[in-house]
Amino acid sequence: MKYDQLKLDQQLCHRLYIASNGLTRAYRPLLDALNLTYPQYVVMMALWEEDGITVQTLLQKTAVNGGAMSLILKKMMDKKLLSVTPSDEDKRKKLIHLLPTGIQLQEQAAEVPTKIQCSFANIEKSDLHQLINLLDKVLINLLDKVCLDLDTTAEFDS
Repeated sequence: MKYDQLKLDQQLCHRLYIASNGLTRAYRPLLDALNLTYPQYVVMMALWEEDGITVQTLLQKTAVNGGAMSLILKKMMDKKLLSVTPSDEDKRKKLIHLLPTGIQLQEQAAEVPTKIQCSFANIEKSDLHQLINLLDKVLINLLDKVCLDLDTTAEFDS
């Protein structure tokens, strides 16, 4: 090969791509049981941490694209998991609140992280924490240096 830097085994992005696909496959049956997609699961985790947040805050917590978030929230409202309502203080801001069905779903979802960790049976817990820290550094660098476009303008506004 003329350029070693083009070999697949030299590519961080290819490893991340393969890992992402593998994680998606591992999550799929667990989330199917909850009737959630992975992006919906991410939204639910953010709302279980803090209910009654603005769309803008949710976008910041999840790093989901604003246009995609609008569709995700609509589907989750259709499933009666959450509501999106104008703020009393500022009608331009929309607040997201879990509905009883969304609150109850947390009980079923509590086992998902433990089951996913079984996918990493050969990796020490300290290595997983190190991986999370390294990926956080990668993300910070990508966001700072490349200025990735995280669209924070969802149809619901902030």
